[in-house]
Amino acid sequence: MIRLQSPFRRGMLIAATLLALGLGASPATSAALTLRYGHMNSPSSVAGQQAQMFADKVKEYTNGEIEIQVYPSSQLGKMQEMAEATSTGVIALSHNTAGGTGSLYEPFAALDTPYLYRDVKHLMQVTSIDSPVMKKLNEGLIEAAGVRVLYAYYFGTRNLTANKAVRTPADLAGVKIRALPFPIYMTAVEALGAVPVPVDWSEVPTALATGQVSGQENPVDVVLSNKLYESQSHLMLTGHIMNPEVIIMNNRTWEKLTDAQREAFKRAANETRAKATEMVQSQEADQLAKLKALKMTVIGPEQGLDLEAFRANASKLVKERFADKYGDLYKQIADIK
Repeated sequence: MIRLQSPFRRGMLIAATLLALGLGASPATSAALTLRYGHMNSPSSVAGQQAQMFADKVKEYTNGEIEIQVYPSSQLGKMQEMAEATSTGVIALSHNTAGGTGSLYEPFAALDTPYLYRDVKHLMQVTSIDSPVMKKLNEGLIEAAGVRVLYAYYFGTRNLTANKAVRTPADLAGVKIRALPFPIYMTAVEALGAVPVPVDWSEVPTALATGQVSGQENPVDVVLSNKLYESQSHLMLTGHIMNPEVIIMNNRTWEKLTDAQREAFKRAANETRAKATEMVQSQEADQLAKLKALKMTVIGPEQGLDLEAFRANASKLVKERFADKYGDLYKQIADIK
């Protein structure tokens, strides 16, 4: 009988392969310590640019003692596999959505709850490494998975794309929409009115091309930098999730750093966090204009999008599925001013 491998076992096998290929953290030498940072985004996206920015700053602020090699575009595995590889220490760093980080420590997924934040300022306050919410989540993450959050930044606000106009949840009845393979995202897509289909980011172009799914949801930066306008005709400004992107590091690797090196990492993290958020915010309007110029039809409230209907759906499902788990956390987040 053939036994299917669990996602964790597949991740462990890939981790072993990467280790055999020398893609983990290299041992310290008199010249430099080399660390690997793997992620799923294209180098041209803000997510890709900020990863390289952080690496460059760490090298500068440690005076060349630490070099971070960045591997974009899922070179080191799928999202879940890279999270697990960071947990085991096969790679030193990776980034993921908060919902994806929840695969390592479940409460992190609460940070990706639909319509959770009042605005970007609120998101940045909640996800500051020094906020009471993040301190508690980070402690749990270290204990559960052996990784720590270095920083989080504003990744963007997720909107729906499809090959038809969508103005209410009823317009998506029976329509298959790609969802990140994590419960909070499956719920968000269901709240849009669609049938959520879990697909790893690396497989999205094929899933759209073959009709496995009829649409997806992501910030405008991702839609533009990955040319999703070539396979999707409509962009709906549902704004259903305001995303923090979470950068994590293997905790054993962190503990091996000197105090001065840790301070250099913190300085690099704070500067990269602020710059990446500024980049996303400053580019959103221009990116939306570029998508319109590329013949994407953009539908917002002015074009009849019933935003309150999507909000109501999301509120109902979140209350049913996550209030018991995350109710206290939601209150703490709401209390942050």
